[in-house]
Amino acid sequence: MNFETARANMVDNQIRTTDVTSHSVLTAFLSVPREAFVPEKSKALAYVDIDVEICPAEAGKPARFLMQPSPLAKLLQLAEIGKDDAVLEIGCGTGYVSALLSLLAGSVVAVEEDEELAAAAKANLADYPNVSVVTGPLALGSAAGVPYDLIFVSGAVEEVPQALLSQLRDGGRLVTVQGYGGSARAKVFVGERGAVSENVFFNASVKPLPGFAKAREFVF
Repeated sequence: MNFETARANMVDNQIRTTDVTSHSVLTAFLSVPREAFVPEKSKALAYVDIDVEICPAEAGKPARFLMQPSPLAKLLQLAEIGKDDAVLEIGCGTGYVSALLSLLAGSVVAVEEDEELAAAAKANLADYPNVSVVTGPLALGSAAGVPYDLIFVSGAVEEVPQALLSQLRDGGRLVTVQGYGGSARAKVFVGERGAVSENVFFNASVKPLPGFAKAREFVF
């Protein structure tokens, strides 16, 4: 399989066709070898427009996925990442989104709570010197680079915890997909003077990250 050709086809047929016009985002997708961030058995699926499983469900842990290219590209464009931005990525998995972010931003702190995935990410990102991988609970983020210009959540969440929002600089933004399935929406949360505003942009069905479900209320 010619991965370089497949990568170009992904950009032309899956990403450009979903109104992604940002030159920097398109260039990042053309530059990062997606096949290097998926298991060996799944390399043939690396450029298919699907969520690719990177870690199976086991021992009570949910399966983890590499996000489908088209919604990922739309979210990265929505983030409006600047070359000097300090970025916190939540749920880096094997590091693919971290690599894309590294080409768009000044620095990236990538958080992963699964130790095996974190180890894989560190190995995969050896050639991306402006990325550091941190192991810890996703919902707590990381104090390593606080405050952040951007927090990018690499998966769907049911709610956005205050612990993450508090790590934004004044005027910083958090980009995520909130909700599950067809009712999910791409949102940007902006922190300013201690308050947070949110804006809804488009529907996006992506796989959820663990640890972001709302606490269930007891009903009598």
